[in-house]
Amino acid sequence: MPELPEVEVVRRGLERWVAGRTVAEVEVLHPRAVRRHLAGGGDFALRLRGQRMGTAMRRGKYLWLPLEDAPLAVLGHLGMSGQLLVQPEEAPDEKHLRVRLRFEDDLGTELRFVDQRTFGGLSLHDTTSDGLPDVIAHIARDPLDERFDDAAFHTALRLRRTTIKRALLDQSLISGVGNIYADEALWRSRLHYDRPTATLTRPRSTELLGHVRDVMNAALAVGGTSFDSLYVNVNGESGYFERSLDAYGREGEPCGRCGTAMRRSPWMNRSSYFCPRCQRPPRSGIIAAP
Repeated sequence: MPELPEVEVVRRGLERWVAGRTVAEVEVLHPRAVRRHLAGGGDFALRLRGQRMGTAMRRGKYLWLPLEDAPLAVLGHLGMSGQLLVQPEEAPDEKHLRVRLRFEDDLGTELRFVDQRTFGGLSLHDTTSDGLPDVIAHIARDPLDERFDDAAFHTALRLRRTTIKRALLDQSLISGVGNIYADEALWRSRLHYDRPTATLTRPRSTELLGHVRDVMNAALAVGGTSFDSLYVNVNGESGYFERSLDAYGREGEPCGRCGTAMRRSPWMNRSSYFCPRCQRPPRSGIIAAP
């Protein structure tokens, strides 16, 4: 699943190529692509026609296009393979094209939602007083948000009866972090993924947050992490951060700090990658609560 850096790369592309443009026509080519718009594809297309797009916004892994003249927003959920592409109008349709937005201007480009596995989609929602689509109002701020509260995050960690990686993936506590960047930040922090959150001191949680921000900013600088052609920016280009990963996907390779072979453990229907020497598991008997 795309995480914060990949979604932010797409948001920046939409900000450049879509903001301020007025929708002339919407074509829904697959009903699953708008299944989260409960009124159906026809209503989705009708309500968007003639609307002017605002500046693309993001919170964590969630991306939306607010409408300039209505308290509404188009929420984009990329799922496992969704792509928002800005393409020349004359470009051939992609094999898995699901939704097309044409505009009233003469720029000659259109916005396409392409999704091979159809787990993602677009939907239209009312917005809150803060400008968020109402269905994601419960999502926490992400660590790159200037209003993210580090002290409140530490307090919440200490009060949670859980372990550190579970906390990092809890989007109601901190948004935007997924499996890849959690493993990377934990490796940089020398923390085992099963470390109880109640055992983290304030300096350790501050250090962890710093590494979360560092790894995400590093990924942003090179367009995110693309293990295949599914995760791309609005121009169809892949990111290159997978070349800089220190933990994720490196089972059996030497740790970049100590040379010990990296390990992979099954974890919540996923995998966790860690160094058994640098990231020692917690001692038995340590409870995951204050």
